Amino acid sequence: MTDNYDVIIAGAGPAGGQAARDLAARGYDVCVLETESEDEFPSRSNKSTAGTFPSTMASFNIPDEVVMNFTDDVVLESPNDHYHRHQPGAVLEFADFKNWLVDEAEADGAEYRFDARVSKPIMEGGEIVGVRYNGDEEVYADIVIDATGPSAPLAKTLDVCDLRREKQAIGIEYEFEGMDLAPDGYGDLTDAMMLRLDHDIAPGGYSWIFHTGGDTAKVGVCYIQNEGHRHNAKSGYTIDDYLQYWTESDPRFANAERIAGKQHRGSAHIQLPGRMSTDNFMAIGDTVPTVDPLWGEGIDKCMRSGRVAAATADRALTNSERDTSASELAIYDQLWHDRVAPKVKNRLFMTEMLYRASNERYDKLLEDLHRLPDEQLDAANGGSPLAMFRMLKFEDLSILASTAKDWFSN
Repeated sequence: MTDNYDVIIAGAGPAGGQAARDLAARGYDVCVLETESEDEFPSRSNKSTAGTFPSTMASFNIPDEVVMNFTDDVVLESPNDHYHRHQPGAVLEFADFKNWLVDEAEADGAEYRFDARVSKPIMEGGEIVGVRYNGDEEVYADIVIDATGPSAPLAKTLDVCDLRREKQAIGIEYEFEGMDLAPDGYGDLTDAMMLRLDHDIAPGGYSWIFHTGGDTAKVGVCYIQNEGHRHNAKSGYTIDDYLQYWTESDPRFANAERIAGKQHRGSAHIQLPGRMSTDNFMAIGDTVPTVDPLWGEGIDKCMRSGRVAAATADRALTNSERDTSASELAIYDQLWHDRVAPKVKNRLFMTEMLYRASNERYDKLLEDLHRLPDEQLDAANGGSPLAMFRMLKFEDLSILASTAKDWFSN
């Protein structure tokens, strides 16, 4: 076991795992430090573990073996309506998926150190040169990548990403059996992924049911501590209370039971990123989170950030003088904005507006979606200002104004 590597990656989630996979395949000496023990990995997740779409499956060669259920449709729900569209997807078995990433990287020579809790960077001459973990253990590398998610012990110390953490997203997910996926009055969720906009269940956020086969499903609630949450939250309710409230009031759960040991919870921080790199260092995954306004797609975003970080490291390390300076690694920031989260400002602004809308407005939104072409919804979700404008109504002007006021003040 050496203590000097080309690249150290802190965190073995989708972002860190994909970065390790790509770098190991290119022949670099890679060390991944993961907090969890090898026997328990992965015991938890700091994000929804639900699903993704064929573009992600194909882009990263994700095998069918880690898929719980291939879905045919996506369903959007509001308190009194639902919108059904054909959009194939895949609900992942997250433990198998993360272990597949480990196996892929290790097969190409990456070293994983489990039970390795990262605490802080090792600095020399004002630059990061390694990582300290488990108290006094040290490991060194030309490039260090922080993929630890919201904790971000390295990025925070280096003052990277502008980690103000003003809008925290909190989520919880359980797996259920005994679900009724098509009761009267609701859309058919058989082989579907459903997202619900309803402040009664998830004030300032959304909830979901993702069919995992038979009568089982992944079920979760997530909200962002934003204006929508502050205005609609139930006094004293925790994220667990909202999920329990939903399962006790929705007929789809009348005979459902939680599957023991199948639960995930965690948080992320939804904000505009500052710089994401500096000398010898990059921050990826949920350390620099981004979401699609409607579909979320956190897994896809994490893996894409890992891939562009690996490409940036490859360029820096193949330089005849191994140039890992801030100016060279700033290419990662450019790739992140171009390939991971294009039009990120527009998309986050739309997310803010969406979660400030009322339940009545959500019903009207779904009413509109029944008559609008899918292309317009996709364009709006992708951050097109024109598509977003075309979906606005007069009553949205107050939401637009309050969102803009908060953005400019912050």
